[in-house]
Amino acid sequence: MKFHQLRYVHEVVRQQLNISAASEALHTSQPGVSKQIQLLEEELGLQIFQRNGKRLIGVTEPGRKIVALAAKVVLEMQNIKRVGDEYSREDTGELTIATTHTQARYRLPAAVKQFMAQYPNVKLTIHQGNPAQVTEQVASGEADIGIATESISKDERINCLPCYEWNRCLVVPPEHPLLKSNELTLQALARYPLITYDFAFTGGTLVSKIFHDAGVQPNVVFTAIDADVIKTYVNLGLGIGLIANMAYDAVRDAPLHSLDCSHLFPNSTTYLGVRRDAFLRDYMLNFITMLSPQYDKRTVQHALHQV
Repeated sequence: MKFHQLRYVHEVVRQQLNISAASEALHTSQPGVSKQIQLLEEELGLQIFQRNGKRLIGVTEPGRKIVALAAKVVLEMQNIKRVGDEYSREDTGELTIATTHTQARYRLPAAVKQFMAQYPNVKLTIHQGNPAQVTEQVASGEADIGIATESISKDERINCLPCYEWNRCLVVPPEHPLLKSNELTLQALARYPLITYDFAFTGGTLVSKIFHDAGVQPNVVFTAIDADVIKTYVNLGLGIGLIANMAYDAVRDAPLHSLDCSHLFPNSTTYLGVRRDAFLRDYMLNFITMLSPQYDKRTVQHALHQV
């Protein structure tokens, strides 16, 4: 049994049983990946994958156990390499962040700019997705750090640190009747076509629950993953927009107006998560303090169980 065989198995599963995609990600040949997996199966005396001809169509019951163990081995080898790099190549490496569009667009830029200035030799990659996708990328080891609201803090595979709290605002065109309202209510929002985040995205499930618990049915006519898209359609007169308050700027977003909604919805917390058994390089810890300056590096290490 060889490490690269386990790595091939891990990557094939990560690429949804697509050997061609796995070989491309591994920078090797497709026949080479297939051959090494077959050699491993012969050595173990079992089938890891179910096949239809040459095509992989599933993972066998013993194969699922092998796949889980292979993932742990791959991660531990990654950790070992990171420890070595930490002492031999202190300011060189890679950092992959998984986050939602709202965080990437409105919260991360300042920290990213500071980080890249301090660590020009670190390759920084940002993956965008919904909170469930962010959570899975961190749990699988595809991303080093995940930044999202809600679901990431509930996954037992991930240690989380609260970064900041935020709420929502309503963006409306100029002269909209709600601008003259004395008090903004859920019932008032429900009287107009509403454009908001896809409920799989930032704070969407909480918004849906608040409306449901109040017995109010919002008239959601359009959903998007991107606050800029929501504002675009509000500008077109297709409805009013419910977005994260960090996504509105009075100058940049003119002529739209903003109405505070913090009295209608509880604050949401954005969490930063790392896989429980991942080793964090020093520059990764420093990025976290840049994003959340209320913490020092030692506090981050303790909160994420890195010491």
